[in-house]
Amino acid sequence: MKKFISFVFAFFFAISMVSAQSLEGTWKTIDDVDGKPSSYVKIFKSKDGKYYGNVVKIMDPKEQDSKCDDCTDYRKNQKILGMQILKDLKQEGKTTKYSGGNILDPENGKVYKCFVVLNGDKLQVKGYIGIEALGRSQTWYRVK
Repeated sequence: MKKFISFVFAFFFAISMVSAQSLEGTWKTIDDVDGKPSSYVKIFKSKDGKYYGNVVKIMDPKEQDSKCDDCTDYRKNQKILGMQILKDLKQEGKTTKYSGGNILDPENGKVYKCFVVLNGDKLQVKGYIGIEALGRSQTWYRVK
């Protein structure tokens, strides 16, 4: 009986660890310039197996109605709150790296190639143009 209880405990612990490693969920973004929290992004998996992220909260109350004035695509002059800023990420095999997508910086309207690396409740986000070594990085934190 003790072995059975131990097995059940280990099984549920393993399941909780797998779910903790999911990219899906809400993430607090931290500005890479001033180090302050700037927004919440909700990441979800679509039917095509790719991951997307929308801004669901803006921390600065004065920025609630801000628009992407510098965007050059369909998001030009659209409200940032609710905007999809992360798209087309795919998991690389069974790793914790997701790549092949892009990310929009609504502050300057630029779209960058993107990859992310999931590490528990931290998400390393890298946006770049050209080669991966050149670009901007941020650490996002899972909102519980």
